[in-house]
Amino acid sequence: MRNMASFVLKETKRLGWQIQQVMLLGMAVMLFLGSCKSSSLLVSSSDVLIEQKEISAIADQVWAFSQTHPDGFTLEIRSMSEPKEGIAVSYADTQNSHSRDQLDKVVGHALQHDGYVGGWLNSEDGLYYFDSSRLFPENALKDAILFGKDNGQYAVYILSANTEIPTDGKVAEIVNRGTILFGTTGDYRPLSFCEPDGSYWGFGIEVAKEIARRMGIGLDFRKTSWPTLSADVQAEPQMFDLAIGGITITDARRETMLMSDGYLVNGKTILCRASEADCYKSLADIDKPEVRVMVNPGGLNEQFALANLTHSTIIVHQKNEEIPTLIAEGEADVMITEITEAPYYVQTDPRLAAPLLDAPFNHGEIGILMQKGQDDLLQLVNAIIRQMKDDGTLRTLHDKFGLVYGY
Repeated sequence: MRNMASFVLKETKRLGWQIQQVMLLGMAVMLFLGSCKSSSLLVSSSDVLIEQKEISAIADQVWAFSQTHPDGFTLEIRSMSEPKEGIAVSYADTQNSHSRDQLDKVVGHALQHDGYVGGWLNSEDGLYYFDSSRLFPENALKDAILFGKDNGQYAVYILSANTEIPTDGKVAEIVNRGTILFGTTGDYRPLSFCEPDGSYWGFGIEVAKEIARRMGIGLDFRKTSWPTLSADVQAEPQMFDLAIGGITITDARRETMLMSDGYLVNGKTILCRASEADCYKSLADIDKPEVRVMVNPGGLNEQFALANLTHSTIIVHQKNEEIPTLIAEGEADVMITEITEAPYYVQTDPRLAAPLLDAPFNHGEIGILMQKGQDDLLQLVNAIIRQMKDDGTLRTLHDKFGLVYGY
């Protein structure tokens, strides 16, 4: 019994020693792993410190840049350069970040995403606001608007046009549809003409195509007429988004509708038979009872004739495109037209002349007509017209159709 007790005691001591060794070994392993972990954390911590220094350095540069650009900017922060084209849209994650204290967060987000930061000075509270931004191609307006909506933005910003476009509005409706609808008379060579097969050509048609191209969407044309133009533009539901093709900008139209900036200079003149060109040197030569003046109904040509030719015989003919041929054939003596239309018929029909082409009776501009309440569309169209003037596209189209470039 005593031997058994002694044996148990010895075994207990031996097992205790083994357990102690195992415990010591476990502690050693834990210490080793802890050491490795601490070392890893130290490196990681060091990386964070270095990254934070870089972020702060870039944020300092962005802040300095913002002080000289209070009206707003978009920066590619890796090169500190301003992109000239693209559609900038802010990320929701950086919304309402303002002043230098919050700029590090914006820069850090931008470095992890697209590398663009936008900023502006809010004149109401005197604070600079900054956002990490994404840049879309300018022909990807639909994608930009959808991204803006997903990120809670009220607008996207087209850099080259210096224009904000609401994420909810007429433009958003059009790009979501994927097609912009243009109303046009199709009877006004060389600005808008519809061939028997339904195809359209002309200077205004090319401008419409360019607008659609720069919006990154398709286009379609809908027929309208001069007598019904205003009613068609204002119809509900809308027949089309815009009206284009020889539409003169007037105060009367602007009272009830929106009109774009001008993209073509204009003025009233006449067409007559080439054999009688010397007979018409002024309005007084035309304003005689024996002179038959032909006009199309419902437009400014008819209004001009009725207001200024009180003695002439006024003949209203329904189809504008037929009048030049009727003049050449002797059905009337003079057509009231525009300096944009007359050269085409003189060039294509040697029986016709435009003796007062260089001395139009008045001066104006042709623009694009649209319904009131579409201010975002008006803003975008005007921005595209400015771009077309600046980059030479509009002059090229003038030359193509033999029109005077007055800008």
